[in-house]
Amino acid sequence: MDRFRDRDEAGRLLADRLAEQARPDAVVLALPRGGVPVAAVIAARLGVPLDVLVVRKLGVPWHPELAMGAVGEEGATALNDDVIAAARIDETALQGAIARERSEVTRRVDRFRGARPPVPLSGRTAIIVDDGVATGATARAGCAVARLRGAASVVLAVPVGAPAALRDLRDLREVADEIICLHEPPGFMAVGMHYLDFRQVEDAEVGRLLRAGR
Repeated sequence: MDRFRDRDEAGRLLADRLAEQARPDAVVLALPRGGVPVAAVIAARLGVPLDVLVVRKLGVPWHPELAMGAVGEEGATALNDDVIAAARIDETALQGAIARERSEVTRRVDRFRGARPPVPLSGRTAIIVDDGVATGATARAGCAVARLRGAASVVLAVPVGAPAALRDLRDLREVADEIICLHEPPGFMAVGMHYLDFRQVEDAEVGRLLRAGR
């Protein structure tokens, strides 16, 4: 099984792929927290601005790691209808999860960006970066935010992803104009299995990387 040493290595390899095509108008948008170290390497390598784009997974109540959807800035929402149906999530539970995570989105925007406005995306290429794709819900929400902010083109760039989730994302043309993924391993189970070092990214590290990226 191919595994990345850590998020920095994944960022360097992904940056090499992205650098094959000139993107002078690009903005790299990291999905926190795990996507920020990957994105910081890419933004530095491409010489383009780095910003954070806050999204939150909606976890199934008794299985939080399984995403039944995601919410993000600008009111963006992406739902995994098949997971909701299979887990028999009723509307009350779903709306409760949405409300809780929207509140957390607001808190994290304030923590990571503060009073600073987002980097303008109008007419530019938005490169959405995470450390991996499992169900695709957070990626869909992130791409939706970039669209709402006027991005002319949206690129989703991840080191590793579940083949089924990536196939679904590619079928939804409104999600991203281009999807770049270095590894789509069969039998995918979890993003962390494809890193030797997958330690948790702390808020302090996110803040440091974002300040450096500005």
